[in-house]
Amino acid sequence: MIRPVNEADLAAIDAALRSLGHDLGDPFRADSETLKMALFGPHPSAWALIADGPTAPRGIAVFSPVFSTVRGGAGVYVSDLWVSGDERGNGLGSSLLQATAEQAGSLWGAIFMRLAVYDHNTAARALYDRLGFEPAGPETTMVITGQAFEQMRRPR
Repeated sequence: MIRPVNEADLAAIDAALRSLGHDLGDPFRADSETLKMALFGPHPSAWALIADGPTAPRGIAVFSPVFSTVRGGAGVYVSDLWVSGDERGNGLGSSLLQATAEQAGSLWGAIFMRLAVYDHNTAARALYDRLGFEPAGPETTMVITGQAFEQMRRPR
């Protein structure tokens, strides 16, 4: 069963996303309070779906709205897609992405989905290729964080 998360799922979400970070070799900088504010605060900046298992989640998708004039409307950006190791290859990733598309379509009328995949994550890339995702070239994803972002936020 795939369903929207609730506050009672916070510890499970945190554990799953930490596992994802570990699997990918990424640092995990969010803490439970940050996740709580993002998912359940007065102005949520993200939504999430969870695939329940008998004792622990089998999978989680975290996503948020994005808008594109090039694509002609709102979309959904999937920032995190985690499937437990014993569930990988069984179609759960596809099911989570489908449920995400349905949820984003209902919530804000999403007409496209965007995500990023690491070059070394060949299994995820194969899944996305099978589902019909295409590289978004000629774009380069760029990020500004930390002190540079804080300087940008300051009024000039």
